[in-house]
Amino acid sequence: MAETLPLDRNRSAGKHRGGKSGKVADFRYKRPPQPDPRPAGRDGRTRGANGEARRPVRPGNGGANGAGRADPDLADIGAIRGAAHGEAYAALDLGTNNCRLLIARPSGRDFTVIDAFSRVVKLGEGLATSGRLSDAAMDRTLAALTICADKLQRRNVRLARSVATEACRRAENGPEFIERVRRETGIALDIISAEEEARLAVLGCHILLEAGEGPAVIFDIGGGSTELVLVEADETNRVPRIIDWQSVPWGVVSLTDTVGRAEDSEAARIARFARMRAMVAESFAPFAERVAAAARHPDIRLLGTSGTVTTLASLYLELPSYDRKAVDGLIVPAGEMRDISARLSVMTPYERATLPCIGQDRADLVVAGCAILEAILDLWPARRLGVADRGIREGILRSIMAAERQSERSLKALKSQRGGNGSGRPAR
Repeated sequence: MAETLPLDRNRSAGKHRGGKSGKVADFRYKRPPQPDPRPAGRDGRTRGANGEARRPVRPGNGGANGAGRADPDLADIGAIRGAAHGEAYAALDLGTNNCRLLIARPSGRDFTVIDAFSRVVKLGEGLATSGRLSDAAMDRTLAALTICADKLQRRNVRLARSVATEACRRAENGPEFIERVRRETGIALDIISAEEEARLAVLGCHILLEAGEGPAVIFDIGGGSTELVLVEADETNRVPRIIDWQSVPWGVVSLTDTVGRAEDSEAARIARFARMRAMVAESFAPFAERVAAAARHPDIRLLGTSGTVTTLASLYLELPSYDRKAVDGLIVPAGEMRDISARLSVMTPYERATLPCIGQDRADLVVAGCAILEAILDLWPARRLGVADRGIREGILRSIMAAERQSERSLKALKSQRGGNGSGRPAR
């Protein structure tokens, strides 16, 4: 049974490619010179700001309120060659705003994350206006990648894939930076296309889609771009089938840099937010037209993977600090997310920075994320929004592990054809 989505066939968006890490290979890295936190009432339900009892909804086999379901894509991983020796697999995602690393080791019929790293590097800061990666942004990113390189070596990583997305796709000096990363850290980054980015995001988080029969949209609001993917269930495959997709060059960094950060008055903040929404909606228009018929289905579903949706989900839960266990897999009423978005859009940067789970780093960027999210809710008016704190890295890991399983099956089949002794002669 196939376990991965079709390979990326549109290479034009990723023409600046950075080496061999797009292929699953054995890389040697040289050594460089978080229970629901809301207070529960006597009935066991959490309380909203108005005291109304409400229980976070999570996807499951029992429907909207069902129990969490096991991830079928992670089954049979114990068969991967090298697991007995403690070898690990790694996925590195260098985005426009963040650098993220995930290292996992097969464990029985599942896998265990043994190390992770995430840092806001703002690689794409100023890119929208200059067309280049700045020296300061590249230095910040290299510092983070040096830490990643050390972790990759210390964790005995055998197979890895390291990808770069929109910032390196758009930057005039993107290939030059990729070569500098390889030279100074040993990490071979592959600048992937927008289509490949969308494919990996779906592969990494689709298991969190709310149960249902209707079509679904999975989206990823990044720092420099946003990917929208229309999917439907595939009876012959564990991964939903991609029906349509679109990537637009608006992410939280690129949209903020383009519109600007000046917020002198509440009226100015409202006007700025409206302009952001209009710009994003215009970019989404071709996709919106293509999915209009599907959007009228009575059972549409929606799942988002990004810092925007996890941040808004944290505010919905009134978390004092970010808790991945509380957020990943949550399903929130879309109207609640719109309300939170509207409130954030009129706040001052200082007011937003004082909110838990936002802080100074996200105080400006979250408004752009809210504008993008509202444009998505306009074109795909699902009643609920699923939240995923997972995406490209998990998609990369699943791709690597699926390739390993396929390799094992092919090797066994070849040995069987040769009589089981690998010599090419029938077994006696």
